[in-house]
Amino acid sequence: MKTLVILAAAEGEEHNPLVPLWEEVAIALVVFGILFFAIWKFVAPNFEKTFSDRAQAIEGGLAAAETKQAEADAKLAELEQQLADARHEAARIREEAREQGAAIVAEMREQAQAEAGRIVEHGKAQIEAERQQAVTSLRAEVGTLATGLAGKIVGESLEDDERQARVVERFLADLEAGTPGVN
Repeated sequence: MKTLVILAAAEGEEHNPLVPLWEEVAIALVVFGILFFAIWKFVAPNFEKTFSDRAQAIEGGLAAAETKQAEADAKLAELEQQLADARHEAARIREEAREQGAAIVAEMREQAQAEAGRIVEHGKAQIEAERQQAVTSLRAEVGTLATGLAGKIVGESLEDDERQARVVERFLADLEAGTPGVN
């Protein structure tokens, strides 16, 4: 075939583009060999180094991620424990507040009852004082009326203070005894 191509070129025939020339094939093989050697010598080791570095970085990243995950899990457990402790503390504080509230209510109730008792006692004392004042006032009024009435019945004046006091005292004593005295 080579001979045909050379003969064809020598005879002035045109070269068929579908059939490669041996010189081109040889040059292509030499260039391919040089390119293969350059890639094998310079590019492939860099790819291997980059691949190895990436693999180590990924493995290191996975290890760091596992470490961070473990730290996060530990922190989460710690936070959950703190939250549980805070809930227990809040429950304890609420219970103490309820107890203090109940104690305050009981104390206020006791103070109110004591105040009510004091007010009732004061009212009773005031009523008793007013009753005594009314009794005294009534005694004086009854005494005056009684001496006036007795003076009209007896027909003599009982203007003497001592006599009037005795008559009034006897009249009131008879009234308190429940039997009116006849003299």
